[in-house]
Amino acid sequence: MKLKKVILENFRSYKDRVSIEFDDLTAFIGKNDIGKSTILEALEIYFNNSLVKIEQADLCVHSDSPLVRIGCVFTDLPNEIVIDSTAKTTLQEEFLLNKDDQLEIHKVYDCSKKTLTPNVFIVANHPENESCSDLLQLTRPQLTKKLKDLGIDEGQVDDMRSNVSIRQGIYNNMDNLELRIKEVPLAKGDAKSVWDKLKMEIPIYSLFQSDRPSLDGDSEVQDPMKLAIKESLESVQKELDSIKKSVEESAMKVAAGTLEKLKEMDESLANQLTPQFIEEPKWDKIFKLSLDGDDSIPINKRGSGVRRLILLNFFRAEAERKQTENNTRGIIYAIEEPETAQHPSNQILLANAFKALSETGSSQVIMTTHVPGFAGLLPVESLRFIKEYMDVKQIINAKINKDIVQEVAETLGVLPSINDTVKVLVFVEGIHDVSTIKTFSRIVSENNNGIINFCEDDRVAIIPSGGSTLKGWVEQQYLKTLGLPEVHIYDSDNMNPPKYQKYCDIVNAKEDGSKAFSTVKRELENYISPQAIKEVLGIDISITSECDVPNLIARMIHAHNSPKPWEDVKDEKKKEKEGKVKRKLNNQVVQAMTYDQLCSIDTEKEVESWLLVISDLCNVSVPN
Repeated sequence: MKLKKVILENFRSYKDRVSIEFDDLTAFIGKNDIGKSTILEALEIYFNNSLVKIEQADLCVHSDSPLVRIGCVFTDLPNEIVIDSTAKTTLQEEFLLNKDDQLEIHKVYDCSKKTLTPNVFIVANHPENESCSDLLQLTRPQLTKKLKDLGIDEGQVDDMRSNVSIRQGIYNNMDNLELRIKEVPLAKGDAKSVWDKLKMEIPIYSLFQSDRPSLDGDSEVQDPMKLAIKESLESVQKELDSIKKSVEESAMKVAAGTLEKLKEMDESLANQLTPQFIEEPKWDKIFKLSLDGDDSIPINKRGSGVRRLILLNFFRAEAERKQTENNTRGIIYAIEEPETAQHPSNQILLANAFKALSETGSSQVIMTTHVPGFAGLLPVESLRFIKEYMDVKQIINAKINKDIVQEVAETLGVLPSINDTVKVLVFVEGIHDVSTIKTFSRIVSENNNGIINFCEDDRVAIIPSGGSTLKGWVEQQYLKTLGLPEVHIYDSDNMNPPKYQKYCDIVNAKEDGSKAFSTVKRELENYISPQAIKEVLGIDISITSECDVPNLIARMIHAHNSPKPWEDVKDEKKKEKEGKVKRKLNNQVVQAMTYDQLCSIDTEKEVESWLLVISDLCNVSVPN
């Protein structure tokens, strides 16, 4: 399951109900004390109520109601819910989805009470007809009585031993269910059982605070290690349940034998005693994991910068591990101000690690920042800009409202970092294309003295034209005003004419040496060597000019790892799998290519011709 949306109401500075959209990577930006960390802490209360616990003081001071509401909307839902061994159902059959077919679960806290225990509801398009509006809360005898009272023959029910079947029998015999958006309580009956099962499906949430104390048991280092243990326990939950059951059965036998012997001496006392387990085993308390540095000094006693480096590499390791795993329970990593105490070079690594982690398919990353340098490294689509207008919080999604990007850049002071030595601007479609073009230039420059190595020469600035990062967006707007010659390289996607042909014609009409190319082959991935693909990915593939390389490789990897036909995979999941392949091709495989391999697949030396145009422009004076 994935987090799609969060609803806050009467929580701290969020008085009026606000709905916040989430993606796989979501970054909250804005001025200090605007409410960025509040969102992350609200989620900690919702998922764990541990590191941050709900308090009466969390009620908005301007609220007329004592009720605090924190709600989450989820996608990528389980196909079925097994209430017990004989009762399988779905969220659709139980009318537990909202109008968008998503799972929306709210927790409401009454802050007028001393003990803050949430009332949990599913907000769903649920039957309002009084004859069937409360079926999930009823016991089997109550359901059977309801069936009789409604005059429905038991023959209309597949299995009278199943609450699920009885409910379906009632629903199917209603003329009008009167579906309405309502709150379905999850406190009793099968509604509680459904909630107990859903709790095992919702994502694991882990919050890393910017100001957490440096204690042995609660540090920026310990939490990743605790999460490692928690994830490991999740992966062997079935085995742990089996151990628990075995221990309980054995212990109950001993207890029963003890009571039998006690009856021989004092029957009345024995009858007063009932063996029972008073609490569930806390497996995570059994295992302790720490990291010790030189001279056995715990890492969490080192400086904050070192501790954050440990955190950085935890995320990098997770990104790599997640890319090799499938079908794991979702994980949400929430990080406050990850750039704290980090050198700019480490900030770049950290931003890249977060992006990679969010692209694994089973992980989401949420972060906050107000630092211009770090914010500039983040994808525009991930940004959520928080501002206040007339005492009302506004959370603006840059993915939907592109006009806000300029305001974001101005508010944070994100400035272009292009130096005076830049002679040529190279525009490509996306961030992965930047890596590929740079690598191609390195490969060719080693064999052609007329080609510049873009990895080392700062006369060439390569900008993703899609504005995939805030910094890229700002620089793109800024650079277009400098009057420098431009080279545009865009995928043709086998279209005739190529999809960017109209724009290419405009660029080619300039008289400053600017040039635009549409690839002869489908896209840049079609210029990557099959030999390098086999060497790095272990996949033997033939590549034509027209084939969709990421799609073909994703299909082959899927077929190797899953019996499920590719055609039955959801489109969103297909896109995820293809995205993973695309990243590996452009950031790993291309690095392993040789000049001979490039020439073998690009027999017309098309790539070399692009690089030659760029290199020649670097040696030409920029017109006034």
